[in-house]
Amino acid sequence: VEPVLSKGNNCLDAAKACNLNDTCKRFRSAYITPCTSSTSNEICNKRKCHKALRLFFDKVPPKHSYGMLFCSCRDVACTERRRQTIVPVCSYEDREKPNCLNLQESCKKNYICRSRLADFFTNCQPESRSVSSCLKENYADCLLAYSGLIGTVMTPNYIDSNSLSVAPWCDCSNSGNDIDECLKFLNFFQDNTCLKNAIQAFGNGTDVNVWQPILPVQTTTATTTTASRLKNTGSETTNNEIPTHNDSPACANLQAQKKRKSNESVDTELCLNENAIGKDSTAGVSTSHISSENSLALPRSFYLSTLLTLMTLALSLCLFLNSSVVL
Repeated sequence: VEPVLSKGNNCLDAAKACNLNDTCKRFRSAYITPCTSSTSNEICNKRKCHKALRLFFDKVPPKHSYGMLFCSCRDVACTERRRQTIVPVCSYEDREKPNCLNLQESCKKNYICRSRLADFFTNCQPESRSVSSCLKENYADCLLAYSGLIGTVMTPNYIDSNSLSVAPWCDCSNSGNDIDECLKFLNFFQDNTCLKNAIQAFGNGTDVNVWQPILPVQTTTATTTTASRLKNTGSETTNNEIPTHNDSPACANLQAQKKRKSNESVDTELCLNENAIGKDSTAGVSTSHISSENSLALPRSFYLSTLLTLMTLALSLCLFLNSSVVL
C-alpha cells in the first residue's frame, strides 16, 4: 500500500532539503551556473554543464539528488519542476534532434558515456516475470545507472509532465533500414517498466533499499572509475599502461599493476631495484673473482716451486750418474 503523499509539491520540498544540506547545496550551485549562463555562440557551455552535473550526481548523497530527480508528483507544477531539475535547455535539449543510433555511436566514442550506457542496459533490463519487473530485482542499481547517464551526451530526461517516460534527446527519423533497431533503443528508455517502477518506488518510499545504493568508484567517474569514473579525463590510455619513468623501476611498475588488478600485495623481497641488482651483481662477480684468485694463489706457487725443486734434483742426479759412468 502506497503511503499517503503530502498535498504539497514534493519536488519543491526536495529542493528545499537540498539547500539545507551543505554538500547538495554546493554542488547544485556549481552546476546551475554553467548550465544557465549564456554565451555568444550557444545557449550555454554544454561541456562544463555536463561535467558539473556528473559531479553533482557522483558526490551528493542519493537521498538528496534522487529526491530532486525522482520526486513523486500529483500536479503539473510539480512534474515540471522535476523535469527542470537538470536544466533541459542546456544539458538536455539542442537545436536539432539527432538520430538515436548516431547519438549512441557518439556515446560509444567516450569511455565514460560508453561504460555508463552499458551499466544502464544491464541494471535496468526489464523482465516481465519478475516481481519488480527488473531482471536483477534491484531498483537501487537501476536508478544509479540511470542517474549516471546524466552529464553525458546520452543525458536522459522526462519527455513531458504527464508520465514517467524518459528519453535522451533523439528520435528515429532518417533511420532507413535501421528503423527497428533505432526504435528498440529508444523504447528501452521510453517504455522501460523496470525504470518506471524504480522511479515510482523511490517516490512513494516503497523500496527502502534505494536510499543507500553503492556509489560507483569515479570514474567518473568513475572510473571509472571514474572515474573515478570520471575526474580522470584524458587518462584512458595512461591508466592501462605500465609507466616507463627512469625514477620508477620496471619491477615496481609491475608490482603496482598487480596490486591494481588483484588488490594483493606483492612480495617485495622477490622484487628488487634494478640498479641495486646491477650493482650487487657486479660487486659480487668482482669480489668472487678476487677471492678465487687469492684462494688459488698459494697452491699455484707451491706447485711451481715443488716442480722446480724436483727438476733440479733430477738434473743433479743425471749429472752425477754421467760422471760416475765416465770414471
